[in-house]
Amino acid sequence: MRKLYTANHLLEAYIVRDLLENAYIPVRLFNEYAQGGTGEIPFTHTYPEVWVVRDPDFERGQEIIAAYERAPQVTDSVLCPQCGEENPGSFQLCWQCGGGLELAGDKSRNR
Repeated sequence: MRKLYTANHLLEAYIVRDLLENAYIPVRLFNEYAQGGTGEIPFTHTYPEVWVVRDPDFERGQEIIAAYERAPQVTDSVLCPQCGEENPGSFQLCWQCGGGLELAGDKSRNR
């Protein structure tokens, strides 16, 4: 077992864990509940860590994480053509009415 990734926060550790598990790389998450100890122990010891269970998966895991870190952040939004609600640009369905956002096209995207 090898440490593959140290996350800044627990949500990021969950995202990385899910990416790796979806690629059939079994991982373990350490320090999942350690952030409550901040102040009692050094904060760097409370960062969540993602460890690869099988050493041969380590390099492939590094490639997946590198692709995750290179992926652009989606910060645009799209207006629903049915109800006019603003949704994150990564959504495919409106969170308000469930309408399809792919119909909205580029003309309703806010940048």
